[in-house]
Amino acid sequence: MKKSVARTLRGSLGATALGALAWAGAFGVSPVPPLGNLLDPVRGVWQVAVTPDPVDLNTKISSLDGPVRVVFDDRAVPHIFAATTADAVRALGYIVARDRLFQMELQTRATAGTLTELVGRAALGIDQNARRLGMAASAERMFGELDPTGFTRTRLDEYAEGVNAWIDEMPDTELPLEYHLLGSAPARWEAVHTAFLLRQMGLTLAGYAHDLRREQVIALVGEDAAAALFPVHSLLQEPIQPNGEDGPRYDLAPIPPPVPGGPAELAAVGAINAMLFADPSVPDRPVEASNNWVVAGSRTESGNALLAGDPHLDLTLPSIWYEAHMVVPGEIDVYGVTFPGVPGIVIGFNRNLSWSFTNTGADVMDFYDESLDDPERPTRYMLDGQWRDLDVRVERYLGKRGNVLAEDTIYSTHRGPIRQVGGRSLSMRWTVLETAGEILALDGVSRATNVGEWRTAMRTFRAPAQNGVAADTDGNISLYSFGWYPVRPDDGNGLVVRDGTTSESDWTGEWEFLAYPGAVNPEQGFLASANQEPVDPGTNPTFLGADWTSPWRAIRINQLLRANDSVTAEDMRAYQTDPGSARAEFFLPFLTEAGAYGENENAARARTLLREWDGRYTPDSKAAVVFEWTMDRLTALTWDELIADGDSRRVDTPGDVLLWSLMHDSDNQWWDNKETQEIENRDQLIVRAMGWAYADAVARYGEIGEGWRWENVGHANIEHLIRAPPLSRFGIPVQAGIGTLGAWSRSGKHGPSWRMVVEMGSEVRAQVTYPGGQSGNPMSLFYDDRIQQWSNGQLDEVLFPRTPDDLPRERTIATVLLEAGR
Repeated sequence: MKKSVARTLRGSLGATALGALAWAGAFGVSPVPPLGNLLDPVRGVWQVAVTPDPVDLNTKISSLDGPVRVVFDDRAVPHIFAATTADAVRALGYIVARDRLFQMELQTRATAGTLTELVGRAALGIDQNARRLGMAASAERMFGELDPTGFTRTRLDEYAEGVNAWIDEMPDTELPLEYHLLGSAPARWEAVHTAFLLRQMGLTLAGYAHDLRREQVIALVGEDAAAALFPVHSLLQEPIQPNGEDGPRYDLAPIPPPVPGGPAELAAVGAINAMLFADPSVPDRPVEASNNWVVAGSRTESGNALLAGDPHLDLTLPSIWYEAHMVVPGEIDVYGVTFPGVPGIVIGFNRNLSWSFTNTGADVMDFYDESLDDPERPTRYMLDGQWRDLDVRVERYLGKRGNVLAEDTIYSTHRGPIRQVGGRSLSMRWTVLETAGEILALDGVSRATNVGEWRTAMRTFRAPAQNGVAADTDGNISLYSFGWYPVRPDDGNGLVVRDGTTSESDWTGEWEFLAYPGAVNPEQGFLASANQEPVDPGTNPTFLGADWTSPWRAIRINQLLRANDSVTAEDMRAYQTDPGSARAEFFLPFLTEAGAYGENENAARARTLLREWDGRYTPDSKAAVVFEWTMDRLTALTWDELIADGDSRRVDTPGDVLLWSLMHDSDNQWWDNKETQEIENRDQLIVRAMGWAYADAVARYGEIGEGWRWENVGHANIEHLIRAPPLSRFGIPVQAGIGTLGAWSRSGKHGPSWRMVVEMGSEVRAQVTYPGGQSGNPMSLFYDDRIQQWSNGQLDEVLFPRTPDDLPRERTIATVLLEAGR
């Protein structure tokens, strides 16, 4: 490293480290390490910059069966060449730990409820809440039941061997900055930690308490209105499984007026609120905005099938993903991204097949009202007229020095852990706590040579339920919704809290694999998923979930694909950041034609802007700001009945499709805002919302001008895992709005986490990116080097060599040789 560059890095590091240290002290990371230790020239934070990027290395790992060569290309992607899959997995663990060790430990502790051991008492509440969901307990139970010589346990052990090989030989110069800031040292990686990570992904993607939310809504507005506002089936259908239509199909229905419940029902709303809002271990509504689609060769310019993967998750630094390539001659040759901590590729491609996932959003969590022998210190619960012993687990929370900070007792029935809610003892059954086949499925997918083998491999993938899309070099395309879908008693409704005193309330089975929604090689020549309801209820009305994500993105993808019978890889890339909005298309006619504008000059100005708008979230659009602020305000004014007295938050919010449906009934009682004396109709509320939106935009950005450009408003905010601003990146422009394929979120903290386009020709070609970089070291050139590219909607073409010699020398930045031995 040149001295001038080194001095620049050290100076930048000093500012970064001191800024992060100041943040740590201000925000309660405890205890903050002594400044002298932090700045020690030999063992302190300065050493982080010595080797921030991949370097040539030759080392020995005792667990290896033979030599492994890891070649880093100029995007810092490791290409792992090994003689056995076991060694490739060990090498993956070693390399990922080198680049992402702190991330691996932090996300594991978040699931295990052991953050206090890393950061101290400040995290006690978070840990207590995490353990109450039972994720760590279920992961430990699953791990303990694995055959010690079976595939999954062996694979987890191999990965752990690689991670710990790095930890054992890691020099002080490689200790991640975060450990310096926290005054902590890395813990050893245990094989069970991968199970913790998979539970955490289940929480992110399948952890929503439909039952409890529905109880609150019923108490506030009545059962009929609740069923209409949060329907089992989407009113607007553009399903994953083609339904034979050449556009979206809709079934509009009147929304009954609100009928508030009595004092007892309304009191229950507060009790549930206390748990849902104050307790972060109870999952909130997941933010769902992922996309994937696949096009058959009959509709592509090249004649090859094309696949686009675009999963949307939390945006973090370092990224949630790590890019890698693993080659074992005769066994695997797979490229893509993995979650740091998972022993294989999750989304990617091999020489014959490409695949990606979006979240299904099925209802896989149920609650049961249990009867206990003693609400304070229970030992038994009632089932079918007999007392049964509870499972009792004592949880101890340790501090950084191993001291006991607190103890907690978790009680569980045969269904799952119990929570106290407003005097009721509610147990929870959740598919995420009962699965163990995901590692086997991902390994099978990486070896699959066609979509048929891919589908077979996904049989063991149980949770969280995913919409998997695939294409192969034979031209086949496929999309299926994989996962464990419970079958419930009676009408199968999963939206009610059931009677826990009878086994007749328990799940009676699950969907058959062959019944999963999906298709292979459909006549239309393409398939797409965007978290929409997987199957049209006209085809199969069986309960799968409810209150589905509004299908605006699904509609837009299908619009684009129907209009193009000669799709190219470049088209696929452009579609991922397409600024068009089906949501705007559906709402604009109502907003621009609402009457009574003469009474509100600001609303009239807003209408003029919106009438001239094409509904596209381009960087220079000014109307997009007014549209989004109008939709925000209109949502708040319309659904005010969903706010309990004495609170300021809606217990839940109907999807935009319900608001669009209500637009067709201009005098419906829901338009009346309960905070005013007058009785409003649709147009009055629209005018009020538009006037407020325009005035708010003026207050924020001045009179209409350059400050109103969407690129100045629609931002991504990528936070570091410990939320330290000096290590984060804020205000990144994005060409996306709510409901577009780029799917901007209001916080800017959720969005496209990985973009991939693959062409399945005789030589597979792929373009990819994600918002971050391969390294977890803030001083590395590869910490955030892809963010600008990601913001611009650009992709890199990947290197996909068959052997180390196939990598162009000028594109190689380092080689690591791992050998067996001590």
